[in-house]
Amino acid sequence: MNDDVRNIVLGVMAAGISASLGWLTRTHLWRRRLRRKQAFLGLPGNAESLLVVNREAGRDGSVHRFDVFALIELSALIKECGAHTQILWHDTAGQGFGERTEFCLGGPFSNRRMAAHLHSLLPGVRVNTSPERGPDQGAFRIGPERYRVDPGVAEYVLLARLTAGEAGRPVFLFCGQRAITNQAATRYLARHHEKLARKYRGESFVLLLKVVNSQAYGPDVVELVADVTRTAREPLPAPAPASHRATG
Repeated sequence: MNDDVRNIVLGVMAAGISASLGWLTRTHLWRRRLRRKQAFLGLPGNAESLLVVNREAGRDGSVHRFDVFALIELSALIKECGAHTQILWHDTAGQGFGERTEFCLGGPFSNRRMAAHLHSLLPGVRVNTSPERGPDQGAFRIGPERYRVDPGVAEYVLLARLTAGEAGRPVFLFCGQRAITNQAATRYLARHHEKLARKYRGESFVLLLKVVNSQAYGPDVVELVADVTRTAREPLPAPAPASHRATG
């Protein structure tokens, strides 16, 4: 074997070793990211999960198109983890939480299970579900702060990851003032789950998001207003009793 042939063989071997090392490194990084995603979402391989969805107001048995889009985005996340899901109507999901990861979609005015979760897990949150039109219709109250909806201009949604129950699987809440805000929250989770996993390290969190100018930008422009975890999980103070001054 002359020097030219030897150099060619050594070059091919070096290229093969470099390619193998590169493949092994990429595979290791991909698997590590996958494990982090699975841990954050509570979805190990072949795990079962629930997608709990509301019904569109005034239409029995139908889902708003923005909620359908949200379900598609969540289903993609679940599939990437190698897990499985079952879709249930909000009024048929008669089971506890913690056994399976749950993704609950919709406001308490159209999703009874969301209303139950807010009452049990987030006692510091109130949502005005009154059917009467007015400036406070659909408004959020979180602690002392109130967040009103301005349709198509400024709308709010809560994105929460909460752990409860003995099994400890998380419950994800996407509680928006309008259907398009539910989709905005699911898209925010899909885009930022790695950052959220690093920041909260498996702990519960409640984020208040603002959807900006949805009539022009749809669910894409979302601002993080605040981390309201502590306030949302503390019960609201009881209203002060009315004082009665004696007259005479």
